[in-house]
Amino acid sequence: MNEETFNMELRKFLKKVGVTSQREIEGAVRAAIDSGKLGGTETLKAKVVLSIEEVGLSEEITGDISLD
Repeated sequence: MNEETFNMELRKFLKKVGVTSQREIEGAVRAAIDSGKLGGTETLKAKVVLSIEEVGLSEEITGDISLD
């Protein structure tokens, strides 16, 4: 395995995950506020599931996102 290539590819993947996740969460929260489903002061429970079938990885990452 080429460590340098692996590190670069992993960083590119994580950047894509971060940017995409932020965009999707922002859009969903704004839509929920606009529709009245959320008031804008809640704390949301978030969960991400990271998996790589080839190496048997399945990891849940949880956290809170406060809107106020």
